[in-house]
Amino acid sequence: METLKRDRFTCQWPGCGLMTGDTSQLVADHREPHRGNERLFWDLANLQTLCKPCHDGPKAKLEARYGA
Repeated sequence: METLKRDRFTCQWPGCGLMTGDTSQLVADHREPHRGNERLFWDLANLQTLCKPCHDGPKAKLEARYGA
């Protein structure tokens, strides 16, 4: 929830900017995949707010392409 508050409930994906109070439509996304690394998992600087469509769409494609 800290990440969502910090980002003002606004998707950080470039070109999106969806702002919503409906937290079921937002995801606290890891900028750098943590792969079990607890430091990366809990690092607030490694988290960003994404809306579900951006998280499940372009972000997922990017991670799949680069093996993230």
